Amino acid sequence: MGSQSSSSFSVLSLGEAKRNRKKIVALTCYDATLARLVDMSSVDMVLVGDSVGMVMHGHDHTLQVTMDHMVMHTSWVRRALSGPLLVADLPFMSVQVSVEDATRHASRLVSEGGAQVVKLEGGGSYICKVTSHLVCCGIPVCGHLGFTPQSIHQVGGFRRYTDDLDSSKRLMDDAHRLEDAGVCAMVLEMVPDGLAAQVAEAVSVPVIGIGAGKEVDGQILVLQDLLGMNHSFKPKFVKHYSDLETIIVSAVDEYAREVRSGVFPDPSYSYGSSSEE
Repeated sequence: MGSQSSSSFSVLSLGEAKRNRKKIVALTCYDATLARLVDMSSVDMVLVGDSVGMVMHGHDHTLQVTMDHMVMHTSWVRRALSGPLLVADLPFMSVQVSVEDATRHASRLVSEGGAQVVKLEGGGSYICKVTSHLVCCGIPVCGHLGFTPQSIHQVGGFRRYTDDLDSSKRLMDDAHRLEDAGVCAMVLEMVPDGLAAQVAEAVSVPVIGIGAGKEVDGQILVLQDLLGMNHSFKPKFVKHYSDLETIIVSAVDEYAREVRSGVFPDPSYSYGSSSEE
């Protein structure tokens, strides 16, 4: 077991962590099997991200992920999670049509999926309007700035956010707008370290980084990346804390060898063997 306390990490805990300068530890998770293991750890926050489209569904980006996908995966994680705060992404075009649509979709993540917080990408005036409305409805919101994967075609691929004067001002303005709209936290993705540090210092809500340096209020990684389940995918900001790709392939190959050689199954493992009679 990890060091997770018996009390759950909540939206209020986010603000307390920021005030007490306690780093927030967050991970993505998409299924009950891994959520059960994460729940045994000392992680504070779990995100069911629309990155599920890439990690679990095999797509090249997040744009094929639907609301039904997000509700399903969030509900799977909810069933196995008790301690960490559960956040879920609102996927591509679930927010942009109207405030009414966004509210309906956010409420599905909460009521059907069991999410405690929903996450929206972007910081423009419309997104802030949606955010403010959701917060007024009692749905906590986490923002997402910097590289926003749902805008991948618009920005021309997986690109690090630039720190020129105009971009820096735009990011800072968006962060303040999200803060004013009532977000409980915000993610900064692929933002230069110094700029990310400035944003974290400037706003009162926690700033959780992914590829945004150390001087923010917490970190998030994709669990499968942390576990080393795909050697071919390793951005600079990812650290492999294990090598499950090698371990899993080795275990499956050992199983295959034993089946082909007749070693598995051992008679003592079989139902109805003479040892049970």
